[in-house]
Amino acid sequence: MNKSAKKPRNEEMYKAILKLQTVEEALNFFDDLCTVPELLAMEQRFNVARMLDKGMIYNDILAETGASSATISRVNRSLQYGKDGYALVFKRLDEEK
Repeated sequence: MNKSAKKPRNEEMYKAILKLQTVEEALNFFDDLCTVPELLAMEQRFNVARMLDKGMIYNDILAETGASSATISRVNRSLQYGKDGYALVFKRLDEEK
């Protein structure tokens, strides 16, 4: 069983995120919600996921992002065996280009 399934999720927070209409609103909301280290960690994981999705290798990702091999491996597992959240947003971002 998935760890996240064991804990109740705060759906209202995710609904609130969907109400954000601009990048500036999102930046302001997440600046209020998260600490700087939390934001940096999420941004790093997102960047790592994007690079893995584009076929980059671990050593190049490590050199470019400074992410640990454990972080890169964790993100790779999410890409391979997760709930396809990354794939969904990457597809939508690419469609906007």
